[in-house]
Amino acid sequence: MSVVKPFKGLRPPVAIARDMAARPYDVLNSSEAREEATGNPYSLLHITKPEIDLPKEIDEHAEEVYQKAADNFAMFRQKEWLQSDQEEYLYVYAQTMFGRTQYGIVGCSSVDDYLNNIIKKHELTRKDKEEDRMKHVRITNANMEPVFFTYRANKEIDEIVANVVSNNKADYDFTTSDEIGHHFWVIKDKEKIARLVALFEQVPALYVADGHHRTAAAALVGKEKREKNPNYSGNEEFNYFMAVVFPDNQLSIIDYNRVVKDLNGLSTDQFIEKLEKNFVVEKKGAEIYKPNALHNFGMYLEGNWYSLTAKSGSYNDNDPIGVLDVTVASTLILDEILGIKDLRTDKRIDFVGGIRGLGELKKRVDSGEMKVAFALYPVSMKQLLDIADTGNIMPPKTTWFEPKLRSGLVIHSLE
Repeated sequence: MSVVKPFKGLRPPVAIARDMAARPYDVLNSSEAREEATGNPYSLLHITKPEIDLPKEIDEHAEEVYQKAADNFAMFRQKEWLQSDQEEYLYVYAQTMFGRTQYGIVGCSSVDDYLNNIIKKHELTRKDKEEDRMKHVRITNANMEPVFFTYRANKEIDEIVANVVSNNKADYDFTTSDEIGHHFWVIKDKEKIARLVALFEQVPALYVADGHHRTAAAALVGKEKREKNPNYSGNEEFNYFMAVVFPDNQLSIIDYNRVVKDLNGLSTDQFIEKLEKNFVVEKKGAEIYKPNALHNFGMYLEGNWYSLTAKSGSYNDNDPIGVLDVTVASTLILDEILGIKDLRTDKRIDFVGGIRGLGELKKRVDSGEMKVAFALYPVSMKQLLDIADTGNIMPPKTTWFEPKLRSGLVIHSLE
């Protein structure tokens, strides 16, 4: 069973909701966040990226930065830019991109579900990134940003969400500068809330789609608070953390591509010759080539696009990890030919989310910054769920979900 619990959300007044809504902390660097929040005192970035309100030279992990997050959060509440709902609610958060809308339910997930693997993961986390968000949760005593979960779709849950959406005006409804529509409903009907809670108890597992570090940090802070309060009842808010849960059939994963600085000492001809051991290599010319199937790759090198199709026998379709194109590329190209052994630490490689388009790969190579780019066919939702179910871990930088959740429409206090 999965826990999705209502909570008393902290929310902005309608008049400032669009201004408060911010992109997640980890898709912006400090300078981008500073620029994005300029002239906007309501932006949640003042809490999630609080270094923007301190001198530019400050280390974003300095203690003053975390304290600034707490101070700004207190100020937002004091000015009533964030106001608490008086009862525990669930919420519907929908996003529209390219004419397509996905509908998620905002509620609280359980620390126990995380610790007991009812909430399933498909990526490893880094301790330094976990600790950064743990410090942020500790000092604000709140989950500022929701984590992004999915689950195998349930017809009755879909029907209840559709009923809420069709029979109620959205509490927030706006389009952000990136042309993404954001729509938000408060579910106040107690019968609907109770039924949704009961239906999620029948859902075998939730899956982390995006936000592994935030999920780990939120759950581990909850665990810490339990240890400091040995007589806890289990009903305290620190036993839960905020998530948006979307049915799997409404989500899609887009490609997550690679760019590499050099050819590991090889000439272009030598590099292509080595590729031909495991791939059928076809030169496509200057026009962008997008992979069209699993085990087909696009490559951009010296002004030309190539199609690379992995030869039969070079991969294992019966292995949930081996079948992934990120694994094929990592094993047969990045490691075997280019000498890149660790995607997490090697400075010769960078990653480009597919939302930027394949033109971004061409741009990075044509500028001279990178030598070669690889476009990958995206992972499917089925592959993600199968990997999580079998306890496997995907290689780094495998999945890219879009649109990203906006933070600031609702906050979960641990008080």
